[in-house]
Amino acid sequence: MNDNKVIGIKIFNARKDLKMSRAELGRLVNLHESTVKRYEDGEIKSLDIDKLKEFANALNLSPVDLLGWNEKSPATSSNDALPPLTTKDERSIQKRLESVLNDLMPGNSAIAYYDGEEPMSDEDKELLRISLENTMRLAKQMAKQKFTPKKYRKK
Repeated sequence: MNDNKVIGIKIFNARKDLKMSRAELGRLVNLHESTVKRYEDGEIKSLDIDKLKEFANALNLSPVDLLGWNEKSPATSSNDALPPLTTKDERSIQKRLESVLNDLMPGNSAIAYYDGEEPMSDEDKELLRISLENTMRLAKQMAKQKFTPKKYRKK
């Protein structure tokens, strides 16, 4: 289901909860009731953020709730089921991270620390380190989940 359809369903449900007609909602957001229906059906392809704020205000919702930004995404909720990392895993990740970062240091064909004109700033290097570490952690957890036999998995 696309995002426009999800937002439309939220608009529809909130309107019904308030026992409001499409015409009433349309008056509050300066749209014809047929356009409100198109929003609810997910037919509006390019959603205007200001218009969505108007819908949220008219329906007593926060824009964050209307857009679903406070909800867990499928990727986030599936990560909850990933197995925890052990101390040994943490040491292994740190060792591998150190190795990768050393390979990127000047003198080791440091392509990743060079953006074409000037070397990367220390802040950019730190962001790269954090990103690599998080990626390594996730990869380790996914590998543990995938390759640990079911009988040894903790429930």
